[in-house]
Amino acid sequence: MKVLMFGWEFPPFNKGGLGTACYGLTRGLKNKNVEVTFVVPRAPKGITGKYVNLLSANDLSKFTFKEIISPLTPYMTQEEYHHMILSHSPSSKDNNLYGKDLFSEVERYAQKASLIATNTEYDVIHAHDWLTYKAGIAAKRVSGKPLVVHMHATEFDRTGGNGINQYVYDIEREGMHAADKVIAVSNFTKNKVIEHYGVPPEKIEVVHNAVDFPENTFSNEELGLKEKEKVVLFLGRITLQKGPEYFLYAAKMVADYMDNVTFVVAGSGDMQPFLINKAAELGIADRMLFTGFLRGRDIDRAYQMADLYVMPSVSEPFGITPLEAMRNNTPVLISNQSGVSEVINHCLKVDFWDIHDIASKMVSVLEHKELQETLLEFGGREIKKFSWDIPAEKCLNVYNNVVSTQKQQFQRIAI
Repeated sequence: MKVLMFGWEFPPFNKGGLGTACYGLTRGLKNKNVEVTFVVPRAPKGITGKYVNLLSANDLSKFTFKEIISPLTPYMTQEEYHHMILSHSPSSKDNNLYGKDLFSEVERYAQKASLIATNTEYDVIHAHDWLTYKAGIAAKRVSGKPLVVHMHATEFDRTGGNGINQYVYDIEREGMHAADKVIAVSNFTKNKVIEHYGVPPEKIEVVHNAVDFPENTFSNEELGLKEKEKVVLFLGRITLQKGPEYFLYAAKMVADYMDNVTFVVAGSGDMQPFLINKAAELGIADRMLFTGFLRGRDIDRAYQMADLYVMPSVSEPFGITPLEAMRNNTPVLISNQSGVSEVINHCLKVDFWDIHDIASKMVSVLEHKELQETLLEFGGREIKKFSWDIPAEKCLNVYNNVVSTQKQQFQRIAI
């Protein structure tokens, strides 16, 4: 089986879980003898594809293209894109928050996808998230090959349902209706796709994400930990979707109760200035540590230094970070409003808006060693089942299904 796969990022140049998921999935597919050609808008120096053929849409030897200079990432809302543009061009007065260039990037990528699709050998097309759906549709149009679109996050997730962008929504809807199959990362996401996009349930396959196991382990001395100090970690994009504000308010309650706790916020995003100012306003600035965006070894280091990892997401289609925390032997507290809550049991769960419950469960883990050890013991057993070979096998079944269905349709037409 040969797959032409469209994505917007690939490790080590990724901003979040989508790139991580693409890497893990392609590695799992390689173990299933699936040959993947992974297309990204551009391939920065240093990007390598050990398990895939990486093809840059701006570096095709057979064609001449203008380079796609794209600040766009798969997770941006209108506010995030606007914040990023203003940070690079403070004098900008454009009130169109997504900006014309952002959408033209998606269109240019789709145009190049048509050329790539006519000069690449493959059996099926796989497009990840809305940024690549037009590319997938274009490839299907010129090749006639079946299209699978992968829904990692909907516009409703990114915005929390507040002020969705109609253009993005329309692309998502068009992509899913044009596809032969839709892969959703959770039942949580599947239900949203059915409710908000009118996609028939039988067209959607749920394929939960998995996790890679850490290559980095650190001693307490390397982590710089002190015996009586406690660390609570938030690691993710600092955006509305991830619920950092709820983490902050819960941290305030815990800080008022316990003196020996530091709250680490690892990540970046449009809400970071607000969060820093709010921490000062709440009088806990000295208890907060903002690290900025982390990569590689620093991610494992952050998990391993934490006594508890908290994911208070408002709307999380899946959520790989709790799995990453568990693989690093760190207890986790997650919101019920997440896909990952469907598949892990040995953790603590809360509703994202219930800051009193979040604070209470933080204190429970920090003060009760028995609870922490129980979560670690059973969580450590549970996490071992999350191999990328499992979602890869499910994706391969989807590929075989759409290819077989198309062949049967051609045979009926021939008759």
